[in-house]
Amino acid sequence: MSCSLKAGFPVSVSDETIIKNRPIGYFGVCPSIVNLQFAHSKSREFMGKPIQFSDQKFFSNRNAKASRHIPTHAQASICISRGLRWWEKTLMPNMIEIHSAQELVGSLLNAGDRLVIIDFYSPGCGGCKALHPKICQLAESNPDAIFLKVNYEELKTMCHSLHIHVLPFFRFYRGAEGKLCSFSCTNATIKKFKDALAKYGTERCCLGPAKGLEDSELMALASTGQISRKLQPNFTKGDNEKEESVLKEIILSSKETKMGFKEGNAVLMA
Repeated sequence: MSCSLKAGFPVSVSDETIIKNRPIGYFGVCPSIVNLQFAHSKSREFMGKPIQFSDQKFFSNRNAKASRHIPTHAQASICISRGLRWWEKTLMPNMIEIHSAQELVGSLLNAGDRLVIIDFYSPGCGGCKALHPKICQLAESNPDAIFLKVNYEELKTMCHSLHIHVLPFFRFYRGAEGKLCSFSCTNATIKKFKDALAKYGTERCCLGPAKGLEDSELMALASTGQISRKLQPNFTKGDNEKEESVLKEIILSSKETKMGFKEGNAVLMA
C-alpha cells in the first residue's frame, strides 16, 4: 500500500529563534506550503524596536520554487494472515495431504487392512472445489477409512506416471487386494462415490501384506527417481516373461502420457 503524506502543521517561532537569511526549508516544511502561520510570541520588540513579520517578504524570493511540489511518500505494509485455502478447509483427522510419491507408496503399504481412498485434485479445478465439502463429510462419517489427498499441480510427474488424466479422480485400495476401483466423479455424480464407499467400506480381513500400487506403477515411479528402487517389484530369475510384459506396459504408457500431455501438460477437469 502506498500513501502520500504531506507536511502541513503550524510552526511556532519566537523572536529569539529567528535568524536573518535562514535557509528555506530549515523547519522541515514542504516548499509547496504557501501560508505559514506564526504563533504570537510574548514580545514583539527586539532591542527596543518593533518587529514586523511579513509572509510576502518571507516568500518573495521563492515564487519560482513554490510551484514545485515535494510530497513525502511513505510505504506501509499491512501483514494479513493468509486464510485457509479451499482444499485446506474442513479437513478431518483421517484426511492426509500427500507431498511425494514416496509418501504415497508408504502410506498405502502401512495402511494394513484399512480402506484407503486417494483423492486427486487441483486448486484450479472447479469440480474439485465444489466436491470438497461433501468428501469431508464422507470422511467424517467413515473415520476408519483413510483419505489421501494428492495435489495434481504439486505432483504432476507422479500423476502422469499413474495415468491420471481427469480431475477430480479417486482410487480405492485395501490391504492385500490392492486397487479395488478407480473413477472420476463430480458434485452431480457423487452417488458413484457413495456406492463405492458402501461396497468396499465394510470391514474385512485380507490375508497378506498391503499391496498398494501396481508393479508397473512402482517401476514407472522408480525409473523417474520419484521413489527408491528398493520399492520396485522383486522379480525372480525365472520371471523374465513377466518382467518383459511390465516393461512393455511402462513404455506404452509413457508414450500415451507424452501424447496426452503434449499441449501445455493440460489435464481434463470435470
